[in-house]
Amino acid sequence: MLENIREDIASVFDRDPAARTTFEVLTCYPGLHARTVHRLTHKLWRADFKWLARFLSHIARGLTGIEIHPGATIGRRLFIDHGMGVVIGETAEIGDDVTIYHGVTLGGTSWRHGKRHPSLGNGVVVGAGAKILGPICIGENAKIGSNAVVVKDVPAEATAVGIPARILDEEKQNKAGFNPYGLGNDQNDPLNKALHGLLTHSMTVDQHIEFILRQLEKMGVPVAEERATADKFDPGHLNKIVD
Repeated sequence: MLENIREDIASVFDRDPAARTTFEVLTCYPGLHARTVHRLTHKLWRADFKWLARFLSHIARGLTGIEIHPGATIGRRLFIDHGMGVVIGETAEIGDDVTIYHGVTLGGTSWRHGKRHPSLGNGVVVGAGAKILGPICIGENAKIGSNAVVVKDVPAEATAVGIPARILDEEKQNKAGFNPYGLGNDQNDPLNKALHGLLTHSMTVDQHIEFILRQLEKMGVPVAEERATADKFDPGHLNKIVD
């Protein structure tokens, strides 16, 4: 247990430049606390002390904001950065040297018994807010972008982004890089798509208004004032002009 805690502390220093002292990491890093408690609850779970394991994990969730089911299998040197809102399901499997940021869910997609949560290979990095759902596999050293929703396997060394997640090709990976916190320029951001849709619609409406004004000009209707204020154009006012 002590050796594992030493490894966890070392992994914090390796992956978090904000870490300053061992005492600070021991007292102020909820990810370390949650992982330490999980080692105990996992042993209790396997020894068939399931209620006690769940109760202790429930207390740990209240103290850390991180919910790890006692049945989850976790490798060495897991680093949960910040941690608030992280949920790791019962049949999830996590390899060595995995990094998980806040708001991540390793969840299931059905109520059936058996394997229903994802498996993460060694060295995987999961960005903030990402959801990895179902009994899928994330290959070694793969990266999951922030806020991605992953419902299919991700190959080793790949980068998955978007909703639903898609695999970036090597050129795009090198161009975009990987940001565990924010949305990249190439991500399938629904808000970004909605804004582009509104802009496209606005341009289409402007084109229609311009067409109508041209037709009115051909009919001899003065439209100079309306053209100057096209951005505030009132279709009801057009009907008055035509009448």
